[in-house]
Amino acid sequence: MSAQAAEVVRLLTVRGETLAVAESLTGGLVAAEITSVPGASKVFRGSVTAYATELKHELLGVDATVLARRGAVDPQVAGQMAAGVRKALGADWGIATTGVAGPDPQDGQPVGTVFVAVDGPFTDRTGSAGGGKVESLRLNGSRAEIRMESVRSVLARLLEQLAGEQTGNERAQDTERNGGF
Repeated sequence: MSAQAAEVVRLLTVRGETLAVAESLTGGLVAAEITSVPGASKVFRGSVTAYATELKHELLGVDATVLARRGAVDPQVAGQMAAGVRKALGADWGIATTGVAGPDPQDGQPVGTVFVAVDGPFTDRTGSAGGGKVESLRLNGSRAEIRMESVRSVLARLLEQLAGEQTGNERAQDTERNGGF
């Protein structure tokens, strides 16, 4: 169990929110990391490991045209995977990983090309739902190292979003207590 996963579970528990995970190159490692934390069942809805490209469309609602034109290793695909799993599993937050762990390039992308995405309540408020926040990574190392760094990176992005929203909420409460100043 990682400290990141424990903090994700803690923050989601405090907030009364839930999480769903969509994975490709990580093959279930993100879900395994989350579920290794005691109490994860309070917040973890489930996961979809859509390793095959067509499953990204069939199970997660990723645009088939995008998959056909750009392949599965694409920032738009990652964003749609996160939004799709969030919707499919009825969670407050959805996170996703897609990329190339090796040993060979895929969809014209070199080994180590990874996209991680977070989709959550923030997209509802900004009106940009269905894409979430996506980060592009260029990772080095073995297949196992690329996969584990992808897990770490997607959890870090989720923690940034959770902590950012927590900070904003705390600021609003503090302003209220201090008479609006």
